[in-house]
Amino acid sequence: MRRAVRLLVVATAPALAHDPITTKLLWTQEISRLMYKHCVVCHRQSGSAMSLATYDEARPWAKAIRDEVIARRMPPWGAVKGVGEFRDDPSLSQIEIDMIVNWVEGGAPEGDEIYLPPAPHFNVAPKPDPGGKELMAATGSATILPAPADLSGLRPVQLATGESLEVTAIQPDGTVNRLIWIRGWRPDWQRTYYFRNPLKLPKGTRIVAYSGKPAQAAILVSWVKR
Repeated sequence: MRRAVRLLVVATAPALAHDPITTKLLWTQEISRLMYKHCVVCHRQSGSAMSLATYDEARPWAKAIRDEVIARRMPPWGAVKGVGEFRDDPSLSQIEIDMIVNWVEGGAPEGDEIYLPPAPHFNVAPKPDPGGKELMAATGSATILPAPADLSGLRPVQLATGESLEVTAIQPDGTVNRLIWIRGWRPDWQRTYYFRNPLKLPKGTRIVAYSGKPAQAAILVSWVKR
């Protein structure tokens, strides 16, 4: 009987072994802060997806997390980082992606719980929308502002799955403002992208949309006197 127990322990040891630790990045210090900032608004208890709020919950998904953030499928957002500045942007910077990848490939260590940040709290009350009228911008033609305007956001209206869309504003003096670049569109990204700060544009600004197939975007504008 004693020999049988010893054989069982030896047989199960490889399944219990962890990956070798080759990174100094830790869940309790760097990685939990990234997850709290970018992921657990959805990935939490009572959230819209499986919880990744604790080490025990996230560790079994470590390699899947790595693959999703490398492909920029998670967090779901759609807008390419660096083109336009948007409110409530959950997307990861390249440095943050590299940190997650290095943590996973380095064995996904936990660290000392004393260094864990406070658990985040979520305000379920929606933020008020800036409002404004919708001005349509479509591929194949330019939309010209008939008066000075503040642009508060935009949303794709017509865009084929897997296609990209770039919307640009060209001011009369030649100044170019790249408003948004959406790459590899997915229907579940349907949302209004609100600018972090309204973009002030003069009369005569041309707004043009580029895509591989016919596409449209609704621009939220407020007409102003300047």
